[in-house]
Amino acid sequence: MDDLLQLGKQALASQSFSVLVGAELTGYSRGWAELTIPITPQLKQQRGFVHGGVISYAADNALTFVGGSVLGPAVVTSEYKINYLRPARGTALIARATVVHSGKTQAVCRCDVFVLDEGKESLCAVSQGTIARIGQSSESQA
Repeated sequence: MDDLLQLGKQALASQSFSVLVGAELTGYSRGWAELTIPITPQLKQQRGFVHGGVISYAADNALTFVGGSVLGPAVVTSEYKINYLRPARGTALIARATVVHSGKTQAVCRCDVFVLDEGKESLCAVSQGTIARIGQSSESQA
């Protein structure tokens, strides 16, 4: 298994909320990340759709992982926005994120969230966010 993917899987496993929702990092390389969440009854709201907070979590975490792939592991989400396009009903959520632009301390990233239903993927949300490096800058570590 690729070293970056293995490190990402270890980081995800250390996030108790990620474990709670059953999230799995299914793809991870420099500038690209894919997070998959199986849809269970506990993740649905009263109308039978995946709760918007779960979709938002998937986008946020995929954005942070992809930002970390170019900035290093010490990152946080600085901001993000999400547009819900359709209700999510199916067997799994798949969040795929890419880096739009990165600098030394932040990366602007995009994430598309799909719902998998009977083998077909449908786009259910789009998101964009800024991921920021945390901790001391390299200039102050002299």
